[in-house]
Amino acid sequence: MGSRYGGLKQIDPMGPNGETIIDYSVYDAMRSGFDQVVFVIRHDIEAAFRESIGRRFENRVAVQYVFQELDALPAGHTVPPNRKKPWGTGQAILLAADAIREPFAVINGDDFYGEDSFRLLAAHLRPENTEYAMAGFILRNTLSEFGSVARGVCQLSPDGLLKSVLELTKIEKDGAGARYYDEAGVAHPLTGDEMVSMNMWGFNPTIFGHLQKQFAQFLETSGREEKAEFYIPKVVNTLVLAGAERVRMLRTRSSWFGITYREDRPLVTEGIRRLISSGNYPEKLWP
Repeated sequence: MGSRYGGLKQIDPMGPNGETIIDYSVYDAMRSGFDQVVFVIRHDIEAAFRESIGRRFENRVAVQYVFQELDALPAGHTVPPNRKKPWGTGQAILLAADAIREPFAVINGDDFYGEDSFRLLAAHLRPENTEYAMAGFILRNTLSEFGSVARGVCQLSPDGLLKSVLELTKIEKDGAGARYYDEAGVAHPLTGDEMVSMNMWGFNPTIFGHLQKQFAQFLETSGREEKAEFYIPKVVNTLVLAGAERVRMLRTRSSWFGITYREDRPLVTEGIRRLISSGNYPEKLWP
């Protein structure tokens, strides 16, 4: 919804020929072997999204649209009177259940993940591989110069499996490191070297049963809260701690950049320009 950005950043041009971040994500996904795209959007932006983004892909790759709305709730649950935003990334993925029958990747529409990240997930997501996966990035490389961000901070086992992921919603730079603020407003230090989730996940369809169960539990405990969100890192953390699923950390070599604030935009456009100059992407993404 881009409340801090001041508009729909997903459809804001970033590349030299009007490309959005989503253009680069779909391009990287297609050349890594993905053959279907499911866009999770809101009904009220459908026309603008199809016109500015969706129509570019519909003749190149299979495209489906799923709509995330406030009232897309299990029976017996209603929307709190003052709630305006959807229920979070966990609900977004759950609503795509009818469109997906195979292993799949999950990304944010406003984050630039890079080709290597998609190739790692594509190699991991094989029908015989039951492990989930997460593309891991170094925290200090994912922070904004212009305000706090939310990140899933990870702990790993020696063999590269996820032990826990803690969603911290107010992380900011602090010298060479970082710090985050808890719900009471107390600051806690971070080194900046922590591995974090940028919501780039690899799942198979078994995740939908977990999401359905945990979303119902979330609504029972937090469904009357105006701003509570059902975050996918929390879902994964619950599964890992219970031993219900194994999640493999994939350390990507790709550069990440994304947009939280309007001031982040020049850094993203310059980052894309450097990747074009180095040969990672063509000047015109879609001839």
